[in-house]
Amino acid sequence: MIAYFTAGVFALLFLDYRTHFSSESLALLMRPVSSPWVALGPGLQIFRGVLIALALLPVRGFLYGKNGFLKLAWLVLGLSFISTIGPTPGSFDGYIYTILPVQYHLGGIPEAVLYTALFAGILAFWHKSGKRYVTVLSIVLVAIIVLLSVMGFLGAAQAE
Repeated sequence: MIAYFTAGVFALLFLDYRTHFSSESLALLMRPVSSPWVALGPGLQIFRGVLIALALLPVRGFLYGKNGFLKLAWLVLGLSFISTIGPTPGSFDGYIYTILPVQYHLGGIPEAVLYTALFAGILAFWHKSGKRYVTVLSIVLVAIIVLLSVMGFLGAAQAE
């Protein structure tokens, strides 16, 4: 969730998602960044995190081997961005089956790579440090993200 939030803020600020999401090509697919649901999105990632944890649980042994977290990063990037089930922007099927301009497919790559690197890096740091303060810090950051998301949702809903 920390990685997702960080990559999302990066994308919003530096990849101009506000403009891209309101473009003719993406406005039919994406909610505007002013939507209450977009504001609530980072807080809802707790559920995505549980799903990812459950999916990785049976194969967690490879994480502890040599370069395990690099393997995890590749697995996450491959399954969640490049080879998605549906034709999402940036995915293999997205290039084939959508009529989105190439810049929309390429535009999400920096966010996906940043998210993947942060996800694997934070998990590796947390696992290898074994320090209680890392767990406490993670919990505090997740709580802050959830709080900010709820506040953003309420503020955006009131503005509508």
